[in-house]
Amino acid sequence: MNSVQEGYFYLKTHEWVKPVDETTFLVGISDFAQHALGDIVYVALPEVGDAVKFNERFCDVESVKAVSDVYSPISGSIIEINSALEDSPELLNQDPYATWIIKVEGSFDVSGLLNAQDYTKFLEDLQ
Repeated sequence: MNSVQEGYFYLKTHEWVKPVDETTFLVGISDFAQHALGDIVYVALPEVGDAVKFNERFCDVESVKAVSDVYSPISGSIIEINSALEDSPELLNQDPYATWIIKVEGSFDVSGLLNAQDYTKFLEDLQ
């Protein structure tokens, strides 16, 4: 069973965005994504100051199975990266909702994103 968290918004490519305040957002991968990837062994993190654009690749995650692109559910500027992932990429497997990849400053638009209920239904339809 894949866990889906309330208060997060999702892309159909299994990334999430969580508002911290009106202009700051955390971005990570969903529980479904980390299960599909298997054991994550490396995260190619972007740089602070890099621009991210909605639904465009901003980094990749390497697992024992494959290398997968990670897409941004928000547009803005990266103001922080989760440097803990450099030494411990498996944190994404252990708790994908507490383990964010980037912190973005930008403006939030929910169009094109799924709320928790819609993402849950999307996952059920994949089965």
